[in-house]
Amino acid sequence: MSITSVPLPLVPAADPSVDHAIQAIVGGASTDATCTTDLAVGPWDFDTRPGYGPGSSMGDVIPTGAPRQGELPAAYREAGEEELHRRIEAAKAALGDRVVILGHFYQREEVVTHADEVGDSFQLATAATMRPDAQAIVFCGVHFMAETADLLSQPDQAVILPNLAAGCSMADMADIDQVEECWEQLADVLGDLDTPDEDGRVPVIPVTYMNSSAAIKGFVGRHGGIVCTSSNAATVLEWAFARGRRVLFFPDQHLGRNTAKAMGVPLDRMPLWNPRRALGGSAPEELVDAQVILWHGFCSVHRRFTVAQIDQARAEHPGVRVIVHPECPMEVVDAADEAGSTEYIRRAIAEATEPTTFAVGTEINLVRRLAAQYPQHRIFCLDPVVCPCSTMYRIHPGYLAWVLEELVAGRTPNRITVSADVAAPARLALERMLAAKPPTAVEAR
Repeated sequence: MSITSVPLPLVPAADPSVDHAIQAIVGGASTDATCTTDLAVGPWDFDTRPGYGPGSSMGDVIPTGAPRQGELPAAYREAGEEELHRRIEAAKAALGDRVVILGHFYQREEVVTHADEVGDSFQLATAATMRPDAQAIVFCGVHFMAETADLLSQPDQAVILPNLAAGCSMADMADIDQVEECWEQLADVLGDLDTPDEDGRVPVIPVTYMNSSAAIKGFVGRHGGIVCTSSNAATVLEWAFARGRRVLFFPDQHLGRNTAKAMGVPLDRMPLWNPRRALGGSAPEELVDAQVILWHGFCSVHRRFTVAQIDQARAEHPGVRVIVHPECPMEVVDAADEAGSTEYIRRAIAEATEPTTFAVGTEINLVRRLAAQYPQHRIFCLDPVVCPCSTMYRIHPGYLAWVLEELVAGRTPNRITVSADVAAPARLALERMLAAKPPTAVEAR
């Protein structure tokens, strides 16, 4: 790891708004590039169409039957930024402690500014448990996050997702039917998956990333498995290896591969399971010899980062400190100085005592916010193209104003609930994660 040796001049705080940046690009006031000019219009233009919407996931295939948002009333579609800001603040004041607004790090600045708590998916789900008196939890994030908040909150609390079309393409890559079929095929090769061997270990322990549906968390809970986050994945893998000969890790192959590789698992013992191919595309002997079976899933935001971008950052900014998220491809993580969760990235920048140049490989909303928050550093996104998370970007201040004013009027729109048969085992998988002890032999990245 290296940092700049010459202090950088302090500069005025940058505008953290990605929307402002995109509007400037589309309007010709900026020479920067965006992955699509469709990002400049309101998300309601895409809500009635199948697809994840413009942004990083726009090329991903959305499952049939994915939730769609109903039409947003014209008063919210036509309102300007300042009017929406005033309406949101007025509704918050009227609701008081009856509502808590949670905002993910990757949300628009215009949404995050109204959040009572800001964090990653698990931090926010945990924050929901700390507000037992709130009647409504408005989760400004994506669908699986709202589901997790519903799992952990009180039964009488309503969890609301402002835009039902805000899904997650990576979470959707692990479909419950495909995972059940995978489990059956593994049983054909490995035998009864519920029977421990002489050492007390079963053939496979399923591990799911937090970025998965409640149905997948429920599957994991039923089969003796556990949930992980990007910050505790090594801890969770150690937990799983103590109980199983192999781990089935989904939905993000990159987090699984990067974590297991850092723990010493050879790449040739981490076959990739493609749900569209028999035995995932592997030979039976490869599955028998496997230590980690990786699901063929990925985050379209973090897949955009490349080694070439890191090389360019080092050439243009000698001494740059490159930090990337572990959802990035392995070669990108290997080329970076550090890899860690969104909270790790935020903390690393916050704790840097000397003016430093940071090249960051994660979602652009967080990067721009950090650049504005810490003007003593030079902070930029590794990907020069402005391309936010498609689904996080579906949460617009217009939707936030709408759901809050509906709550003021005594109505509860867009409530997210997890059925009892799924919720019980899903909570069990989450509880196992919370009870897992830190790594003993290796240090989590």
